[in-house]
Amino acid sequence: MFQPWFDPEAIAIVLFGTLAATVLRCGIADSRIALVGLRNLFDRPFDVPQAKAELAVQIREIANDGFIRAEPRHFGDNEFDSLSDLIINQRSIQSLHGEHAKFKLARLTHSQTAMRVFESAAELAPVFGLAGTLVALAQAPGSGGQDSSLVGAIAMAVITTLYGLVAANFIFAPLGSAIARRSRREEQDRDEVLAWLEQGIRQTGVAPPHTDGEREAA
Repeated sequence: MFQPWFDPEAIAIVLFGTLAATVLRCGIADSRIALVGLRNLFDRPFDVPQAKAELAVQIREIANDGFIRAEPRHFGDNEFDSLSDLIINQRSIQSLHGEHAKFKLARLTHSQTAMRVFESAAELAPVFGLAGTLVALAQAPGSGGQDSSLVGAIAMAVITTLYGLVAANFIFAPLGSAIARRSRREEQDRDEVLAWLEQGIRQTGVAPPHTDGEREAA
């Protein structure tokens, strides 16, 4: 029943043709970023409760020991590990937002690149479905050929068109959308944790010493 719908040659034309054309269009570097974005979809998302629990220790240490004696709190997240180092070493709450913006820009740039690669693949898949159709029709026998060969060529032509549409609308486009949703959610969560961290530090009542830049501004 399902055998007529499985054609390895049609799959090769549509899938490998689309992947090769996408790499050529977008470049190897951007394609690698897209693969990282795809892999990240299956990783554990940013955990807001865990981040707050870890950073609560940092806030408590600042409240108890002050900025001078408190130690940076690391828990494996590159951004907040860096922010922890920054707030202890520079003793400046204001500098958190500038550092956060750098990490956010880098993440958004990568996610937008990954989305663009998958959008390109979604555009190219139907094209290679049509290419497979033309290949199949070109292989169709002439008027003196067997009916079974003609039917097989027409079947392959239809299947390659179907594969192209399925790959575009059920694989590549949804993956790009999933990366976009994951990126938006992560940025919202990270903004929430940053605001919570800043508020928690201010509520300790421990005023950080002025940095040189803040002293001049004052």
